[in-house]
Amino acid sequence: MTTAPRLVDRDTTGFDLLQVSVAGAMPIADVLSALSSTDAGLTTPESRRRSRAVGPNAIRSHQARLLPALWRQLRSPLLLLLAATASASFILGQHTDALIIGVILTASVGLGLSNEYRAERAAEAMHDRIQHRATVIRDGTAQSVGVVELVPGDLVELRLGQLVPADIRLLGTTRLQCDESVLTGESIPAEKSVPPVPPGTTLAELSSCALMGTVVSAGQGRGVVVATGGSTVFGRIALGLGKRQLDTEFQLGLRRFSLLLVRVAAVLTIGIFVVNVTLHRPILDALLFSLAIAVGISPQLLPAVVSISLAAGARQLARRKVLVKRLVCIEDLGDVEVLFTDKSGTLTEGRVEFMRALGPDGTASDETMLLG
Repeated sequence: MTTAPRLVDRDTTGFDLLQVSVAGAMPIADVLSALSSTDAGLTTPESRRRSRAVGPNAIRSHQARLLPALWRQLRSPLLLLLAATASASFILGQHTDALIIGVILTASVGLGLSNEYRAERAAEAMHDRIQHRATVIRDGTAQSVGVVELVPGDLVELRLGQLVPADIRLLGTTRLQCDESVLTGESIPAEKSVPPVPPGTTLAELSSCALMGTVVSAGQGRGVVVATGGSTVFGRIALGLGKRQLDTEFQLGLRRFSLLLVRVAAVLTIGIFVVNVTLHRPILDALLFSLAIAVGISPQLLPAVVSISLAAGARQLARRKVLVKRLVCIEDLGDVEVLFTDKSGTLTEGRVEFMRALGPDGTASDETMLLG
């Protein structure tokens, strides 16, 4: 008998959380025992207690947040350079120039912020409209509940076309097949069965379990929930991808260019100041002249031009029903010339569909279709 690793102390919750790969190698009786569940499922009070202990069956809620979106707009070195330029202009008494640069900066940040925040609000609205339900055995009877209410130990019915709501150890199947392309990239549905698999079986060969995020493409089955939310295979992948948004190549290039401008401005400012002091010019006049040179070489309109161009691209994509959540991604998307993929099932619908019947001469033929 395989001993399941205890991820949550039984003295606190009264049950063990199992990794689906471990549960798939265990006999059914051992899985039910580890989860403190039975063939009749959990009681309603027990399911509520477990929900408080492990949380909702959700990876994370999508919320449009204004401050993170604003921070993404402000962390550009170019904006910092222009802010310093505006400050220098104000110190030099060029209040009009400082005001113009400030307006340009505000418009650039505001345009990017409004586009990204509006996209996040739209994504949040779509997320709230999509709700999935599952058929669960509780108190010995079948009932429909929201998938976010599922807890480890729940008995779940799986039917054709249904999205698998959690990582499930199968208890019974009837010609059950699941489309697991979202996890494995395989477009051919995986056949499922009840017998345990050998320990260490890979994810693609885990036939005794149904995985969260996959789709029932044939048959039906019943199983016990072993992991929910971020503890599932799908959840761990999603949380790993969402930890940090990597900078795009466009952002890296813009940052390198901004740092180059900063270095050039620093070298010129210091060099001109040293030359003026060497020539015994008044120190204040030398400093003001150096700062004026730094203000003159800074590209005040560049942030506004970049934001307007990216916003125009976002509007064109929106006409084609594409939602752009980060404006800076548009540049990298437009730079794609050749796309290599290893599997077609992840890009297509992954199913064979009849289009037309052709005769020996290659033209459409009703007789060929009739004979077929």
